[in-house]
Amino acid sequence: MNMKRNLLGSTLGFGLAAGMASVAIADEITIATVNNGDMVRMQSLSPKWEEATGNTINWVVLEENVLRQNVTTDISTGGGQYDVMTIGTYEAPIWGGNGWLVSLNEGMADDWNADDLLPAIRGGLTVDGTLYAAPFYGESSMVMYRKDLMEKAGMEMPDAPTWEFIRKAAAAMTDRDAEINGICARGKAGWGENMAFLTAMSNSFGARWFDMDWKPQFDSPEWKDTLTFYLDMMNESGPAGAANNGFNENLTLFQQGKCGMWIDATVAASFVTNPKDSTVADKVGFALAPDNGLGKRGNWLWAWSLAIPASSEKQDIAKDFVSWATGQSYTALVAENEGWANVPPGTRSSLYANQDYLDAAPFAKMTLESINAADPQKPTVQDVPYTGVQFVAIPEFAGIATQVGQQFSDALAGNQTAEEALASAQALTTEEMEAAGY
Repeated sequence: MNMKRNLLGSTLGFGLAAGMASVAIADEITIATVNNGDMVRMQSLSPKWEEATGNTINWVVLEENVLRQNVTTDISTGGGQYDVMTIGTYEAPIWGGNGWLVSLNEGMADDWNADDLLPAIRGGLTVDGTLYAAPFYGESSMVMYRKDLMEKAGMEMPDAPTWEFIRKAAAAMTDRDAEINGICARGKAGWGENMAFLTAMSNSFGARWFDMDWKPQFDSPEWKDTLTFYLDMMNESGPAGAANNGFNENLTLFQQGKCGMWIDATVAASFVTNPKDSTVADKVGFALAPDNGLGKRGNWLWAWSLAIPASSEKQDIAKDFVSWATGQSYTALVAENEGWANVPPGTRSSLYANQDYLDAAPFAKMTLESINAADPQKPTVQDVPYTGVQFVAIPEFAGIATQVGQQFSDALAGNQTAEEALASAQALTTEEMEAAGY
């Protein structure tokens, strides 16, 4: 890093705090982010930071797939195009472990308070004790269900259900004549679609992607149990064409009153309880993702986070912005401008101790419990050589899991059996891992 730049950044970071902004020299940083609602809101509020610091921001706002491609190319080549990148929990440990990201263990604002970060979220962004990204918002998954249909079925949803209960309840709530499916779950192929759901589910069945020698495990009894149970439950109580349904499709079905239960991202809770969009907004209850009594629940863990590439020459200014955007003062700013229900969820303990937020978000308690139920450092029942809950934090995973997801989606569509899908998954994963040198 350029020493002159470093000194200027230090002057800026600490001079402002001491009321000496006049001695700092303003600069511009380039930030790459995704075009979702929370990040667009961050962009719209960023003039507050610019006014306070005298610095300016060059925004590069991209659709998720394009963003991933751009920042991956830049970070892997040391291009230096960006000073701050928006990345996911999948990328953070890989890139941090490669030395591509700046440590956030030091140099953050005095009031940023890393100890306030939720342990599960912080753990997913940490490698060997070093935090490489600051979480902007976090999520897990949970059961969203129709309280009226559950009551009609003569059943009561526990806070921590088992998979067997979910299957029985799904069958009891299914009413094909009324176009009500007892269960909606992802079937669309993709590492971030059906494989997010099925990998998280498999953890609760005692399955794992790889053993400690990186040998694929799709030929294990635990994976057979997982996929067979999923296919049987979806065939019994799921919607027609489930193999084509991802997050968005299931959200629409649930909002239209066509799902008794939906197991998916905790961030969906605000959508299904919004009376403007959901016909069942006043009938929704929440529960933890199911388990099988093995010590792991079938929920995932994800965060969109801000990270600073090692190639940035403006790391101190970048840390000042990241501190601002992921700190408690930003949360208060959003609440002031947009209301408490719209603040970025799932990253800080303090938010879940804030009564104003708890009053505005009836799903807050279950969201927190769901996030805390995930452990990215020990995601499975058996020991594994990887981190990640619904993914494996290695570069090869995205490509392999998309191929495996296609096999499982084909099985859900009735084009092959569970056994055939698992055999294909085992073969292609073995081939790809051997080619990658594992």
